Amino acid sequence: MSPSPLIGRGELLDVLIRAVEASATTSAFVVLTGPAGIGASSILREVERTVGSEGEHTVVRRAAAVPWETQVPFGLVMQLVPGVRIDGTNPVEWGHRIADALSTDGVTILLIDDAHDCDPDSLRALASAVRHHRSARLAVVCTRKPLPDGCVESHRVLDRAADLSVAVPSLTVSAVAELAALQGIILSPSSAAHLTRHTGGRPRHAVALLDEVPRETWKGVRPDLPAPAFVEADVRTALALCTDDARRLVSAATVLEDGRPLTTVCDVAGIDDPWPAVDLAEQCALVTVRRSSAATILEVHDPTVRAAVLATMGRVERAQVHRAAAAAEADPADQLAHLVHASPLPDPLVSDRLDALAATRAGIGEWATAARLYLLSSRSTQEPHAREDRLVRAVDALIGAGDMRTASDYIAEIESLRETPTRNAVLGYLAILRGRPNEAEARLTRAWQLVRTRHDPEVAAVICHRQVLHNLARCDGANLVLWADRAVELVGADHATAVEAQSIRGLGLAGTGRVAEALSSYRDLWGHASTGAVGQRVQMGAGWLHFATDHIDLARSELEAAAPTDFLGGSTRISLWAHGWLARIYFVTGEWDAALRLVGAGSDLADRSGAALIVPLLQWTATQIHALRGDWVAAATSAHRGDSGARDYEIMRVPSALGRAAIAEARADYAGVLRALAPLTEQWAQFDVSEPGFWAWPDVYANALIVEGRLEQADEFLIPHEARVRERGHRSAHARLACARGRLHGAMGDLDSARASFEDALASLAPLPLMYDRARVNYAYGQTLRRAGKRREADAVVSAAREGYLALGATTYVRRCDRELKAGGVHAVLKDRAHDALTPQEDAVSSLVATGMTNREVAAELFLSVKTVQFHLTRVYAKMGIRSRAELAAARPTDESSTT
Repeated sequence: MSPSPLIGRGELLDVLIRAVEASATTSAFVVLTGPAGIGASSILREVERTVGSEGEHTVVRRAAAVPWETQVPFGLVMQLVPGVRIDGTNPVEWGHRIADALSTDGVTILLIDDAHDCDPDSLRALASAVRHHRSARLAVVCTRKPLPDGCVESHRVLDRAADLSVAVPSLTVSAVAELAALQGIILSPSSAAHLTRHTGGRPRHAVALLDEVPRETWKGVRPDLPAPAFVEADVRTALALCTDDARRLVSAATVLEDGRPLTTVCDVAGIDDPWPAVDLAEQCALVTVRRSSAATILEVHDPTVRAAVLATMGRVERAQVHRAAAAAEADPADQLAHLVHASPLPDPLVSDRLDALAATRAGIGEWATAARLYLLSSRSTQEPHAREDRLVRAVDALIGAGDMRTASDYIAEIESLRETPTRNAVLGYLAILRGRPNEAEARLTRAWQLVRTRHDPEVAAVICHRQVLHNLARCDGANLVLWADRAVELVGADHATAVEAQSIRGLGLAGTGRVAEALSSYRDLWGHASTGAVGQRVQMGAGWLHFATDHIDLARSELEAAAPTDFLGGSTRISLWAHGWLARIYFVTGEWDAALRLVGAGSDLADRSGAALIVPLLQWTATQIHALRGDWVAAATSAHRGDSGARDYEIMRVPSALGRAAIAEARADYAGVLRALAPLTEQWAQFDVSEPGFWAWPDVYANALIVEGRLEQADEFLIPHEARVRERGHRSAHARLACARGRLHGAMGDLDSARASFEDALASLAPLPLMYDRARVNYAYGQTLRRAGKRREADAVVSAAREGYLALGATTYVRRCDRELKAGGVHAVLKDRAHDALTPQEDAVSSLVATGMTNREVAAELFLSVKTVQFHLTRVYAKMGIRSRAELAAARPTDESSTT
């Protein structure tokens, strides 16, 4: 990372600085795009500071375009390159003159801020200088705001001129928290997330609020944040330019908060002819207009603008607009929320209606809406016990919606309340999603001790559901099914809580080997919940199970449907599980770029929500892809993000171990593979974790044992896993274990049995779209054939493996296949070879030794015995007239393509 005082911009700065430094060989035009306040100007200053300190041969010039000079032809060029002046308006001719005027001794870097306001002629001339003089050692770096800011023509020129276009991302929640810490303000995770959402992750806005808002404000849970002073000033100026209709339209859209149909906004604003008002408000950047499939949607998109508009409205005006909104809204939840905001005093009737509606929405899985309604009801309830109960239910709904950060901020308050079964169940629920099994166990056990199942069956069923989730995370299918069945017994199969429990029950059944019953349970469950928020849970559970049972296409469609959270009541918690398992589907089917995008989106979602439980599953896929591509830094970073320990949930420990094993295997460190997977050989992992299809680890462990020469242990390890796979009839798990068995046969010298096992593995994979597994089997098969001396046969199989790995982008294994093909020597030119020339096998061994690998590591890489490596190395020394590894490394420079 570039050393920089800018928070959260290290990677972006590295990209820009690398692009600028590359101009020493090839001129470049770079465009940096981001909205106002995103910090693009600060990034440009940091580039200037960094590259400007690189020596006297680097010339850095910086200018800022301004809107009143947009129509001055070549105005900016004359600022940046003094002395350049020719007659005419041909930008190509100007480009030649610019190149002639540059320093011939070093690199020239021209930095242009707010290039959207630049005159188009200057941009064309600079682009021509870069395009026609690639050896001129020129870098042009521009910042711009997105359309519609600035000159449209300048935007077109920048789009065409850019060799590299980079979008400045919003700051992450952790970056905003770090920004606050520099101001001396320690934000809770939910406050940091709230500030990030409110400011859109724009540093200027975040810093302004951290400076302007009283520090006590940040101690509350999701406080009402104002607009930064500069935003409020701009909004007041814009509103002063608006007509009365436009101001009423903006006020109505602000109070309605989320985007609403234009007809609803007009009803609230009392406007019959909206278009003049809409056009004016849009020109003033106060509202955003977009088309949906059914209507024109109007909204105040920027939360800081919304806060600024509210600041211009008096309390009476706001109350009047809220009452009008309550009359115009179709959703009862929105109607009641507006009535609460319109009333200065608590209204018991409204509070009770909120509570009843919240319970209804919770019953159909719309947890986000239920949480909002419960919180409003709690705040407007005067009776203490009722207020406490509604607060507890609000926090429970927040967890159900996946907002663990906000829920966590209520922990101290919830713990201060009287002990009830519901209170303990909620605290246990939160502990599960935060990845704290011991705390969850204690909380849920206490809740079950306190509940009276006959008098409070619904509360008891909720505790059962939490136990279902707890045992899912513990990878304990037997207890999962037990608690799910208990929930059904308490409230009946059609009750919402029982349906939620049953949406996970199938995973418990499959975890205990009852796969057919599990698949049948999901078919039956669709009759209870096929759509909406509860349907999302069923789709996720069914997709997870179908992936584990090799129904890949069906699993993909179900998980893709469960991943979005923008439909009614979608839960972030469920979406995260869908992201994790869908990424695995993309991995095994070879869509690695899509998998990484999905992991990135899921990681951002997990960071915003605070759901630590699911992070290792997401990062496992990223770690494995990076390792197979040879990007060791990225692999190590992903593995660190997904790391877990012995005190964490089993569902966290397993993918964490698999990620570490993936790095070790990609590095041919098979002892490291065994160390990483050793916890999975312990008693706790002998049941659900070893069930075929869920976690593909037994073949990886067996393969490492074989390569390490521990053949008897490998045989003993494989036997029970093979028996379980035969009993389940699991196709892909059978193929993986057959591949390991083929390796074992080959290592023991039984080539016929090895061939049979490998062919069996390939046949099992034939009807499945598992590209990675197919390449893996071919690679192991080819290595085994080559070791047995069947070089021509091995060449064909390894070539197939190489094609598979190449299609995946698995460069680590493409290089290994190349070494295998070279070591096989089928295509080597043998005629007229000198007697002291290295054989293909000797060449492969020596090239790896020259990189610094030990004999054991070379043996693992080439699937040879250590003695064979030593034999080849001795012959290499004799032929080359050297006596040591150091002399070998000096005699043949490291071949970069052979390093792992």
